Amino acid sequence: MRPSFEASPQALRHSDETPVWLRHFTKFVAGSTLFLIFAGAMVTSTGSGLSVPDWPLSYGMVMPPMVGGIFYEHGHRMIAATVGLLTVIQAVWLQLREPKRIARILGWCSVGAVIAQGVLGGVTVLLLLPHSVSIAHAALAEIFFCLNTSIAFFTSRWFRASRTLEKGDAPIGLTSSLVLVTYAQILIGATMRHLGAGLAIPDFPMSFGRLVPHFTSLEIAVNFAHRAGGVCIAALIIYTAIRLRRFESSHPLRQLSNLLVTVVLIQIVLGGYVVWSGKQPVVTSVHVMTGAATLALSLLTALTARTIGWRTGRQGARALLVTEVPA
Repeated sequence: MRPSFEASPQALRHSDETPVWLRHFTKFVAGSTLFLIFAGAMVTSTGSGLSVPDWPLSYGMVMPPMVGGIFYEHGHRMIAATVGLLTVIQAVWLQLREPKRIARILGWCSVGAVIAQGVLGGVTVLLLLPHSVSIAHAALAEIFFCLNTSIAFFTSRWFRASRTLEKGDAPIGLTSSLVLVTYAQILIGATMRHLGAGLAIPDFPMSFGRLVPHFTSLEIAVNFAHRAGGVCIAALIIYTAIRLRRFESSHPLRQLSNLLVTVVLIQIVLGGYVVWSGKQPVVTSVHVMTGAATLALSLLTALTARTIGWRTGRQGARALLVTEVPA
């Protein structure tokens, strides 16, 4: 996450700089968490959730034969265990070497989240995939990913360089709202997947040949809500990008907003391919992963806006008064 803008070396405080290898490791953990979300989506997309009916062992073994759905279900468990170990290492390393308190706190929060996520995953299997627990498992996975993304942000050179920029009227409220709306959209998507409603509306971009279908079942309603949510997210991201055009092209907020627009357009196309391909597992799982990436980019945009923006309306008004009233 290296910014392309330049920051004054004199303005950077070396006392709060994260060691280089720790900085790289936090990025690796965040990337591994995103891959874990893809692996979890593959379990749901292939219908492999109960291919291994016991937990924490798999058919009473640490390593069962990796055939059929077992490959996806047990493979997901192995990846989750690896990411869990990486998360513990990250927290300990942050505690020992990271000067910023917020990053150390987030490190231990991430450990708590991955432990809770493992327990939820086990309960999901033992209770035979109840919808509420499965959706909670998916929801917590996104929170866990956001925690690791935030750690990578606060330990990055991007964050340190952003702190040296002149404070401005960054849209803190707008970007924070984008994070919440994107997370809500992901929850609707998780509900749709676990209800088996991904093809409840079999055509795209229309819905049964109409703009708004007849809501004759819960599955159709949830599916259409997810589609409508996608339109809202795309519109909000485009609006945010327009708001941020007042910044220079090299500004970090402009860079993030341009990337967000690109990713959300890819996500819409992937959503169409999910329907057109009859929920082909890899396409569906990439769609889930790209949704998580959209959430992470929204979070990075919001964190960057908070870093360079005025903290309160009063401070913003005071700064504006200073710039507008001549001495």
